[in-house]
Amino acid sequence: MLRNYLLPVVLLVLLASCSGPKKKVLYYAALPEDPLAAQLTRVAASHGYTAVVTGNAAYLHADSLAMFHLICMPVSAMNGLNYITIPELKRYLEAGGGLLAIRDTALGQRGHPWLHALDTATGALRQDNGTVYMLPPQPGEQQLEAALTAAAGRPDMSRAVTLPVPDSARYTRTVLAQGFDEPMEMTVLPGGDVLFVERKGAVKLYDHITGAVKTIASFSVFSGIEDGLLGMTPDPGYEQNHFIYFYYAVPGEKTVNRLSRFELKEGNLLQASEKILLEVPTQRRYCCHSAGYLQFDNKGLLYLSTGDNTNAEETEGYTPVDERPGRHLSDVQATSANTKDLRGKILRIRPEPNGTYSIPDGNLFPKNGSKGRPEIYVMGSRNPYRFSIDAETGYLYWGDVGPDTKVRGEDGELMSYDEINQAKQPGFYGWPYFLGNNQAFPLYNYASKQEGPKKDPARPLNVSPNNTGLQELPPARPAMIWYGKSASRYFPLVGKGGASAMAGPVFYSKAFEKAPYRLSPYYNGKLLIYDWIRGWMMFITFDEKGNYLRMEPFLPHIQFEAPVDVQFGPDGALYVLEYGSNWFSRNTNSKLVRINFKEGNRDPVAAISADRRYGAAPLTVRLSAAGSKDFDKGDVLSFQWKTGEHTMEGETATHTFDKPGVYTVTLAVKDGKGGEGRATLQLNVGNTPPVVNIQTPANRTFYWDNAPLEYRVEVTDAEDKVISPDQLQVSFGFLPDGRDAAVVLAQGGTGSIQHLAGQQLLNALDCKACHAMKDTSIGPAYTAVAARYAGKGHETAQTLATKIIQGGSGNWGTRQMSAHPDMQPADALAIVQYILSLAEQPAALPASGTLVLKEHIGKSPEGRYLLNARYTDKGANGVPALSGSAYLLLRNQLVEAEDFDEGDVHTSTITTQFLTFAANVRHHNYARFNDIDLTGIKHVKCRVKGLDGGTITLHTDAANGPQVASVTVPGGMKDWQEITVPVQGLPGVHPLYLVFTGAAGKPLMHFDRIYFDHR
Repeated sequence: MLRNYLLPVVLLVLLASCSGPKKKVLYYAALPEDPLAAQLTRVAASHGYTAVVTGNAAYLHADSLAMFHLICMPVSAMNGLNYITIPELKRYLEAGGGLLAIRDTALGQRGHPWLHALDTATGALRQDNGTVYMLPPQPGEQQLEAALTAAAGRPDMSRAVTLPVPDSARYTRTVLAQGFDEPMEMTVLPGGDVLFVERKGAVKLYDHITGAVKTIASFSVFSGIEDGLLGMTPDPGYEQNHFIYFYYAVPGEKTVNRLSRFELKEGNLLQASEKILLEVPTQRRYCCHSAGYLQFDNKGLLYLSTGDNTNAEETEGYTPVDERPGRHLSDVQATSANTKDLRGKILRIRPEPNGTYSIPDGNLFPKNGSKGRPEIYVMGSRNPYRFSIDAETGYLYWGDVGPDTKVRGEDGELMSYDEINQAKQPGFYGWPYFLGNNQAFPLYNYASKQEGPKKDPARPLNVSPNNTGLQELPPARPAMIWYGKSASRYFPLVGKGGASAMAGPVFYSKAFEKAPYRLSPYYNGKLLIYDWIRGWMMFITFDEKGNYLRMEPFLPHIQFEAPVDVQFGPDGALYVLEYGSNWFSRNTNSKLVRINFKEGNRDPVAAISADRRYGAAPLTVRLSAAGSKDFDKGDVLSFQWKTGEHTMEGETATHTFDKPGVYTVTLAVKDGKGGEGRATLQLNVGNTPPVVNIQTPANRTFYWDNAPLEYRVEVTDAEDKVISPDQLQVSFGFLPDGRDAAVVLAQGGTGSIQHLAGQQLLNALDCKACHAMKDTSIGPAYTAVAARYAGKGHETAQTLATKIIQGGSGNWGTRQMSAHPDMQPADALAIVQYILSLAEQPAALPASGTLVLKEHIGKSPEGRYLLNARYTDKGANGVPALSGSAYLLLRNQLVEAEDFDEGDVHTSTITTQFLTFAANVRHHNYARFNDIDLTGIKHVKCRVKGLDGGTITLHTDAANGPQVASVTVPGGMKDWQEITVPVQGLPGVHPLYLVFTGAAGKPLMHFDRIYFDHR
């Protein structure tokens, strides 16, 4: 029997005395069978305790911990605790429980100050209302007895004051709208509507009552490189003055980005009300880095982030510090490190009522501009894309998107660091001389191609000929958090791959005292950060001095599609604006999302299903809310449906759409206690999906050596008068691992069969952040790469695979491609081979023909043949084109017992023989195998081992359906035997039931497999 150490191993020891209440000790360790477990169990039993030994972290929660008087764990196990279980341990000690810690290694937990006292402690020490007792690595029984006596307590969890991490089931995610064209920044207005901008100039308003999105204005902007309509924020007095501020790239010959104020009244943006506050001169020859985020602090000061606006594509793996004559646009020392330039900065100004601005106290340089632009609060940034201001402390937080470089840092990692920064006061934050914890770049000489000396972070000097400001800059300040493309030594939770670090808001409960969806007070004072590329969110906890203490995942069960802005609304909900998959394009998966948190009664989760989502008019659709749920027991749900002006009630509803069009159905689920969940579904009326069928006289389940597969594809479409052969795709191939068929079919049957492994590896990487299949994004389209290198041979493929691992630039412009240093060469090559295969033109199969099944010969029986047919119609009545498909999936005729789809037999495994079988089958047990075609099958062979003996009968469609074969299995078999019997089945695909009968209460047989023989 295989042992699963992920499951709890519980050792229960009877108490020496039966008198009095039972007392328990929990021993928590990664390997519950370690020698200390038995030793502790004996000591505990001698003192009247029951010992529970486990490695299951589910025990480290309040409802379980309350049962134990003492927890014992090695420090090595303590190092494995996470952001959920550490607070639970703290709560347990606050409740009066005891902790016995075995110092088998050094304590590695650094984010929780209360644990630091354990580093040097010996013996007993008081922690909150409990006792912690530290023991050496191999304590004797007397030491264990002393610790048990000293530390054991009776926990009362009502005394715990540390808040637990909220349950993920208390969050409800609702997609409010989707399908945007590069959304940038948003604001949740006081009434609940959401105003947001798109980079190409659109200003859009989401109506929280109707759920509709409308365009209320459109800016004329320069939208080349990364410019456009970049930022937008309301005035602190918006409810009275209706002021909205925008930051956008002015079109035409004047190359400036402009900060202006407008008035928004009754849903209309008054263009004539524009007041120009500030213009930032830019260059538009080279990409990149525009930033452009806007936000007010609680003192009425407006912050604006600007990118370094420097050639980022010709860096040769270094920072862009090109001081050669005529290369000033490639020298970031002219922008980010220039005290007289507004780029590569975060600016801070005070807007005045008359549309001008003044300089507040406390910026980086004097108000008179003698040392630098007085608007500058922070300098030395590359692309400070998203920031926030702590409403309580006034601290500024921002994410700075990092470079791709070949320079290695102090720990050997490439210095391609993204940063999360904290500014308690104005300062210089290093770029382009320093990144991370002030790790210095060599000053690269682009003329000599040599690395120059590094700058001194205590006294950085900008002596570039392109610098128009001070030469001596303020001392460089290190980042609070930094991480590169590889796994981070210092911040392991951030993961690895491409990155774009963003800083979101700091949460304070008191700002949302009456808000229905505010987060738990557990998050009070924590900073929310997120990553555009990696799609995660984290909360940052600070110590009493406002310094970084630790980070923890937030909403890890939700995958975000390039979150570009994150804000709390007046209702306390978290609003997320998601950019979508592809850069510089409209994305169907870009969306506006609201995430609600409920502490008491939770909102229901609404879910819609429909029997039809497409069809000709009139179209009758049956709708169901059966998938909706409520996490609060006993809640009685009510359901309301709405489409247009029509409203329906009930868990199910039926509606007929009489005219062609695209309709939205909204479902509202209420629990009668104030909780409500919503979901929407789009229906397309006016076009019916084509119907595709594959006809064949051959068997539709199994293949045999060199068997002919004759097929004919038939297509019908209600709207297309003539079926176009050009719109029919027929593909065929052999999959060595039959489980991959599900992947190909999930892609509509259009995925690569031969290069499926490479395709799956590619989809799992961060490449989609910069590449798309057919469209140019930050990087070239995959199809363009395939076309350029078609037919270039294995050596070229190896070169491209090396570039995936090492990164590089120069073949598609000068933009740097991120490295993937952790990737195996074979995996990189598989990815390249898949991409190059996109240029291959597979021989198109005709609508009918005959295929010979021989590719499987000599290969694993796990392989399957897939014949797939797909037809795309022409679209009709304003409804886009729809596709229909059909497929044949042929498997080996040998079917293992453990592959049954449904049944009540139990399987057993003999690992030394690599054998799994249905063991000790009993009377009336059954096993069902789906999609079995008996066409052409003459016999079945069953491999069995009779015990008491019995009968196997084969039935189609049901356990008591038509019988097609019967196998008598004698008892007393010492070895496995094959029994062959004739079979007479109905043609076509049916579920096949194997029903076992014999003497009741006795094991009849072991059953290993069944072979379907056509001979």
